[in-house]
Amino acid sequence: MTVGSPGGPDRSESFGEALLGGLLDRAHELPPHLVGSLLAETVARLGGRDPQILLQDYGQQRLVPLPGEGLGGEPQPIDGSEAGRCFLTSRPVELPLPDGVRLLLPLQDGGDQAGVLAVTLDSVDDDDRRLLGRIAGLIGDAMRTKNGHTDLFFRTRRREPMSVAAEIQWSLLPPLSMVTPRVTVAGVLEPAYDVAGDSFDYALNGDTFHLAMIDAMGHGLDAATMATVAIGAYRHARRISVELSEIYLFMDRAVAEQFAPDHFVTAQMMRLDTDTGRLQWVNAGHPAPMLIRRHRVVRRLDSPTTLPVGFGGAQPQVSEVMLEPGDRVLCFTDGLIEEHASGQEQFGEDQLIDWVNQLERADREVRAVARDLSHTLKRARGESTSDDATLVLVEWRG
Repeated sequence: MTVGSPGGPDRSESFGEALLGGLLDRAHELPPHLVGSLLAETVARLGGRDPQILLQDYGQQRLVPLPGEGLGGEPQPIDGSEAGRCFLTSRPVELPLPDGVRLLLPLQDGGDQAGVLAVTLDSVDDDDRRLLGRIAGLIGDAMRTKNGHTDLFFRTRRREPMSVAAEIQWSLLPPLSMVTPRVTVAGVLEPAYDVAGDSFDYALNGDTFHLAMIDAMGHGLDAATMATVAIGAYRHARRISVELSEIYLFMDRAVAEQFAPDHFVTAQMMRLDTDTGRLQWVNAGHPAPMLIRRHRVVRRLDSPTTLPVGFGGAQPQVSEVMLEPGDRVLCFTDGLIEEHASGQEQFGEDQLIDWVNQLERADREVRAVARDLSHTLKRARGESTSDDATLVLVEWRG
């Protein structure tokens, strides 16, 4: 049927379609540094002004403004600010102003949240909320697409000098968080600007969630190089659908062939059936993960272990547990519990469990809990990070 014929669908362009469609049409070939001007132009058509794109820094302490034509603003702390509240809860925040309303929206991208989009309007109604929410989603997608061919977003998020080893490690990582209806994951690396041997990787393939956490011996470029090889071997084995227990053999062979006999990587690999909650894992010399149920640590997921990757250990035994909806699993590297002041006892797992139980509260997102846990543990260790201290928190939503 033709447009406008009686009973036919209306294919004319509405204001909302024109607004979002114009953003989509121009985003494909837009240089990264002009994302801000496109945003400013788009929200101006809604009567919006003073737009900001605030990105989380690598240390997960502050939200820093993306520079660019049409953008502005000052860095804001994640803790204690309204922008931080929007970021941590992934929910819009509206702030009354003398001359209008400041609307803060989560800047989400494929289940991850990169930061916050802020804009001021004279007043806000449901149409504004709907359109601006979709604009935030499109801007997040555009930034993710363009991140692979610019340093702009990386430079914005970097608030301190970063070591070469840390540059390598960050380039290896998937997004720090992912939120889907059935499974959520969030990770934190410390020290963010000098991490070397620790890394993690995950993938959601159909109804199977895969996770690996590794800790390469030593520090600096040697450790970062080993971590790169180990993660590469893990991804290769995962992508050709090797059985969980055999993934270790792929990683072990790769590390042994490239490094001296005394070099090794501790590792832990998991698979979660997101339909049933069946969690399987293998352990290669890594600290046992912890099972959190109803906001309390209920047990360590102890299991038979094999030698660290690179030492030629036996094929590991697969362990298994059935999760309940809402269960969380905390994976961590030994730097989180082995840190100690000179001449004093190690931080230890008991203190880790105490802090997990204090920080786990109902209705708190996994990303907020993981971040708070990492930062709180760092303070409890006297801000000491002589070794990498990495954690990953996974929730099965059922």
